[in-house]
Amino acid sequence: MAKAVKMKDIAQRLGISTMTVSKALSGKPGVGEPLREKIKQLALEMGYVSAGEVQAENRKSYNIGVILANYYTEKCATFYWKLYQEVNKTAVKQNCFILLEIISEEEEREQALPKLLQEGKVDGLFVLGCMATDYLRMLSEKVTVPIVYLDFYLDDIKEDSVISNSFYGTYQITHYLLQKGHRQIAFVGTLFSTKSITDRYLGYEKAMMEMGLEVKKEWIIPDRSGARNSLEELPFPAELPTAFVCNCDLTASRVIKQLEESGRKVPEEVSVVGYDDYLYPGLCNVEITSYGVDMEQMAATGLEVMLKRISSSSARKGLYIVDGYVTEKGSVCEQFPEWRENGK
Repeated sequence: MAKAVKMKDIAQRLGISTMTVSKALSGKPGVGEPLREKIKQLALEMGYVSAGEVQAENRKSYNIGVILANYYTEKCATFYWKLYQEVNKTAVKQNCFILLEIISEEEEREQALPKLLQEGKVDGLFVLGCMATDYLRMLSEKVTVPIVYLDFYLDDIKEDSVISNSFYGTYQITHYLLQKGHRQIAFVGTLFSTKSITDRYLGYEKAMMEMGLEVKKEWIIPDRSGARNSLEELPFPAELPTAFVCNCDLTASRVIKQLEESGRKVPEEVSVVGYDDYLYPGLCNVEITSYGVDMEQMAATGLEVMLKRISSSSARKGLYIVDGYVTEKGSVCEQFPEWRENGK
């Protein structure tokens, strides 16, 4: 990357003082007109940008669209509503304006271009949460403004993506259970329904493998059919594990509810952990220990990538991973502490 041209660089080329260059470029007296014009011409040739011009560039405002599948808004105030709020808050600080459009299942199925794009209202587009692959491919092929995916990525469609650290995050939360003495740990989430769930399963499996523990087939419990349709009842195994690692807090709340309906106490008898550290109030009577997604940082990274893409369409597209943190709450109890003492 080329270094920014400074006044002293111009001064050195002409063999004059930096003060003279400063006076010439700022229009101040004390410099003859022939020399002033010579300085201005060289500054232009060298690509000099004044501090005032940089500030003006930084003050540019953009309209940025956000599209969100209607599916994510139907049940309750979801994780994606919270993430949208963070994006909006971050954009305001950067003198940008966010325009939200909810995409219906019919529009998604018929591959209708968002109205924001039809009317040319936006300089860039965030896609918040995964949508149908064919719909996303249509956007990638037809849309001329930059596109940034938030909270998902695709291998076969090359757009910038900002995601949480699903693999390492679930590895950490599983390791947390192992430190608490749990050895019989199930994973709840339908494999391959989304890339995030699959990545989270692999993090869980890595933690189990490092402890030399078997992952029983019946301990991999689906929570949905396809990417969107939740199962009415989770297919618990006949022999319950001592802990459940869930792919999200909403699924964790369902696990807790089903356990309690069957007479099991959480966390006294069974421990449950989730992912996201976000659940709409009132959905669960137990505060869920979880791997927290840093939504503020995800929004900030997403906007940084978007603004870079708007200013330079040639910038390389990439995958940006945002780390989170384990949040200890009230859904985990220690299990068999003597195992820890024996180092097993």
